[in-house]
Amino acid sequence: MGKTLTTYSWKWLLFFLTAMAVIFFLGDYAWSQETRTSLVNVNMEDASEPGRISVVLEIFALLTVLSLAPSILIMLTSFTRIAIVLSLLRQAVGTNQSPATQIIVGLSIFLTIFIMTPVWNEVNEGAFKPYRAGQLSVTDTVERASIPIRKFMLKHTREKDLALMISISGGERPQNVDSVPTMTIIPAFVISELKTAFQIGMLLYVPFLIIDMVVASVLLSMGMMMLPPIMISLPFKLMLFVLADGWYLVIGSLVKSFGV
Repeated sequence: MGKTLTTYSWKWLLFFLTAMAVIFFLGDYAWSQETRTSLVNVNMEDASEPGRISVVLEIFALLTVLSLAPSILIMLTSFTRIAIVLSLLRQAVGTNQSPATQIIVGLSIFLTIFIMTPVWNEVNEGAFKPYRAGQLSVTDTVERASIPIRKFMLKHTREKDLALMISISGGERPQNVDSVPTMTIIPAFVISELKTAFQIGMLLYVPFLIIDMVVASVLLSMGMMMLPPIMISLPFKLMLFVLADGWYLVIGSLVKSFGV
C-alpha cells in the first residue's frame, strides 16, 4: 500500500494533537503577568515561591505527555476502529491511494474528537478544573480523569477479552469491574476494537467482492483473460458506492457504533 498510516502521517498527527492539547489545557488558564514572566526563565534558583517552580514543572510534564499523545490517542479512544475501517474500505473499493492516507487520518482524528468530546468534557469538569483551582492534588486529578476514560473503554470492551488479559496478568481475580487495573483494561479495549473494526471491514468487503467475482466470471466466459478484471469492476464498485451514499452510511454507522 505505498506509504502507510505509520510512515508519513505521524508528523501531521503529532502536530495536530500538540495544537489541540495546548488550546484545550492552556486556553482558559488564567495566568498572571508575573507568572508568565517567570515561565520564560527556567532557572529555579532565584524562585522564592514554590508556585513558580511547580508551574515550570507542569509545563515540562505537559510536553512529556504531548510526546506520547499519538499513542494515547490510538490506545484510549475510538481512533483505532475508525482508521482501520476507513483503510479497509479503501482497499475494498480498490482505489489504491484515493482517498489519500492524510485524508483518512485527518477524518479519523476529527471523528475521534467528535466522539470523545463528552468524555473529555467530563474529564475537564471533574478533574482539570478543580486541579487548576487548587482543590485537587496531582494524584487525585489523575484518578478522577481516569474514571470517564475507563468507563468509555469498558463500555466497548468484550468480557472475553477482559478476562483474557486478567488471566494473562496472573493477578487476583477482581471482585468487580471497578477493581480491574487500567493497565489491564487498555490492551483488552484495543483487542476488542481490532475485532470490531475487522468485523465491520468484512461486511464492507462483501458487496465489492461479489462485483469482482461477477466481473471476473464474465470476462473469463468471454475469453478476455488478458484484460485485468479490476479495470472493469472499479467503475461498477464506485457507481454502487455513490448510488448507495456509501460515505453517509459508513461514517454514520461508525459514529453510532460508539453510542453517539
